[in-house]
Amino acid sequence: MLGDEFTEWCQSQKGTKEASREGLLGARSSTQADSGSSEDEAASEARSTTSECPSLLSTAAEESFGGDAVDEQGQQEDLEEKLKEYVDCLTDKSAKTRQGALESLRLALAAHLLPDFLLERRLTLADALEKCLKKGKGEEQALAAAVLGLLCIQLGPGPKGEELFHSLQPLLVSVLSDSTASPAARLHCASALGLGCYVAATDVQDLVCCLTCLEGIFSRSCGVGGSTAPVVPVSLQGLLCAALQAWALLLTICPSAHISRILDRQLPRLPQLLSSESVNLRMAAGETIALLFELTRDLEEDFVYKDMEALCSALRTLATDSNKYRAKADRRRQRSTFRAVLHSVEGGECEEETVRFGLEVLYVDSWARRRVYAAFKDALGSGMHHHLQNNELLRDIFGLGPVLVLDATALKACKISRFEKVFPFVFSPFLWPGALQGLGEKPWAASPQLTRPSLFVPPQHLYNAAAFKARTKARSRVRDKRADIL
Repeated sequence: MLGDEFTEWCQSQKGTKEASREGLLGARSSTQADSGSSEDEAASEARSTTSECPSLLSTAAEESFGGDAVDEQGQQEDLEEKLKEYVDCLTDKSAKTRQGALESLRLALAAHLLPDFLLERRLTLADALEKCLKKGKGEEQALAAAVLGLLCIQLGPGPKGEELFHSLQPLLVSVLSDSTASPAARLHCASALGLGCYVAATDVQDLVCCLTCLEGIFSRSCGVGGSTAPVVPVSLQGLLCAALQAWALLLTICPSAHISRILDRQLPRLPQLLSSESVNLRMAAGETIALLFELTRDLEEDFVYKDMEALCSALRTLATDSNKYRAKADRRRQRSTFRAVLHSVEGGECEEETVRFGLEVLYVDSWARRRVYAAFKDALGSGMHHHLQNNELLRDIFGLGPVLVLDATALKACKISRFEKVFPFVFSPFLWPGALQGLGEKPWAASPQLTRPSLFVPPQHLYNAAAFKARTKARSRVRDKRADIL
């Protein structure tokens, strides 16, 4: 009798637990449904406020830009179809649609190499960009100028690229010189003018014309006399910085006969920009001064600047600046830059920087090379490494040789682990044959030359991370994954 009562009580408790579990599951599913509906409403609202260009709303476009598709040919075809839609949207009546298409084109040209596709449609693109620069306002003009710079990188220095640049150069100069135009549009026009002239212009007269136009932009902020520059509005500081950097880029290919005249004209005036309120403008001025000294010393080894003491004093002040009213990150960037500038101006060599991409290495060992790399990096963004690997123009500029052809198997074989990236000597099979079998062995036992084992042992936090990962995997095999719902 007592056993029957106990059985009924157990069954009732089991039913109560199942009911509570069903209630929790139902509440969870309803919550997910509510959150899903709210997400759908938010997505529909976002779609209604974005551009009307249909390609911008397609997930297939995102997959074509960064997906890991197995069929490369099919991926390339999908990408070209989306690019055709972008080009068609450039002539849409809606300014928002045109801006969306320009932004999508900019991202596509920075991330992919498409010379054949662009060669077939260069005239259409040139006409569309011309209309955007002429009739567009603000952001549309800025995006059109950015796309033009990327087109010059894609088409290269051949006759087609030169024709494209010559057709749009007057418009770039017009917008850049227009004081009533948007500062952002003028900024991007300055960058596009410098980059396009560097890549596509073959006539020295075109180079001199672009140099004169860019020089006229930032020279207005330099006083005729005195050690400080006039106060520049905050809205124009970015424009002056872009014009100065584009001007410095063109100096790297300027004939020696023009370098001496530019030095006599601008070197006494550029130090005035070192007192600017903008950290980017100060750094651009310092790097340009170092570039001028480097180019001049290539022509005259015994070159002596008459105001060297005053210039070095100003550079030394910026290299040791610790004013608290400046942002900490800005102070760090400024000190690092001006230490290198001061070292170079005083007669030293430019500090070498190493850029690793894929299996290759690029050495940036001069101020001219640094300026060229920075100009392409600003235009290409995260696609810089892809273009360094596959773009013949960039490989020719930086002396990287022909494009390396590697299959997926070779790339996978060259991939190294996280420990090898941090401590390559520890995991080298020549120094430590037993390194891959266990972390408890002594790496310095394999070679008597390794007298300081602390230099070759990974730090404790890497050991802890590896042990934690292994312990988690081992315990997950026997852990009960069913959640207890009370």
